[in-house]
Amino acid sequence: MFQKKYDYVPSPCINVCQLDQDSACCRGCFRTLDEIAAWSRASNGEKREIVAAAQRRRDEAGGSAR
Repeated sequence: MFQKKYDYVPSPCINVCQLDQDSACCRGCFRTLDEIAAWSRASNGEKREIVAAAQRRRDEAGGSAR
C-alpha cells in the first residue's frame, strides 16, 4: 500500500557521506550511523525524531555541512 503524500518523511541525506570521527555523525546529514542504518525500517514518527535530532546537531555545529 502507498503512503499518503503528507505522511512521507524525506531522507535528510545530501550525498555528502563522510563520518566525522569526533562526533560520530555524518558530515552531510548529521545523522549517526545507527540512525542511517535504521532509516529504511523506521516508522514515520521515528524518522521525524531522527530528522529533529540531526537538525539539533546541525544547529550545534553552526548550521552547515562540515
